[in-house]
Amino acid sequence: MKKIIPCLDVKDGQVVKGINFEGLRLMGDPVEMASNYSKNGADELVLLDISATTEGRDTMVDVVKRVAENISIPFAVGGGIKTLDDISRVLGAGADKVGINSAAVDRPELIKEAAEKFGSEKIVAAVDAKQFPDGSWHVMTHGGMKDAGLDAVQWSKMIEELGAGEILLTSVDRDGMKDGYDLELTKAIVDAVDIPVTASGGCGNAGHIVEVFEKTDCASALAASIFHENTVSISEVKKLCSEQGVNVSDS
Repeated sequence: MKKIIPCLDVKDGQVVKGINFEGLRLMGDPVEMASNYSKNGADELVLLDISATTEGRDTMVDVVKRVAENISIPFAVGGGIKTLDDISRVLGAGADKVGINSAAVDRPELIKEAAEKFGSEKIVAAVDAKQFPDGSWHVMTHGGMKDAGLDAVQWSKMIEELGAGEILLTSVDRDGMKDGYDLELTKAIVDAVDIPVTASGGCGNAGHIVEVFEKTDCASALAASIFHENTVSISEVKKLCSEQGVNVSDS
């Protein structure tokens, strides 16, 4: 059963959206938006905290608490998670899963420690990948700006071994571009690991979601702009998926 997952990028308590991780626009209140998605057929949600400040972190914990009280579907929270204490705070506030990115690149043992303490099913390894001229994909950190010098396929295998329960894979090249998911990247990662992979970055219409499900074996597709801007509803995406023979849950 394939999942459709809206993503809310949260900065200072508000949902924002940019292109290639830059040029942010205000989209709305995260609790209200999360509640609407929960009622309108989303299978899960992802909240990404893109605030860089300590105050932003406290704001985010409050957002997580309020979202947890207002929705009935699982949700993951990522962004700035660096320690087991950070994970504990976010899960304690009501999140079902936690996404770890840069901190795992800096110290891969964090994934192992987190999986052992909280359970693999609660640990999502976020992989932001960018293609380089030689055709390989490198893991990027710091909001897609810094090359970690790691091969994304090899890194994905490693985080699976360390105990991550799933991978949230974002194409930095495609993020916010709306010209479709990076099918080649998604397929490469999906084929390299046995844990579920969520495809992210580049969704511009419902057809792109059908395409990534048809051409790769990803478990779920994540999108932001098309849902936030009401280009298409989740139920319309699911209807199209069903019509094309993709097995999705009923909205």
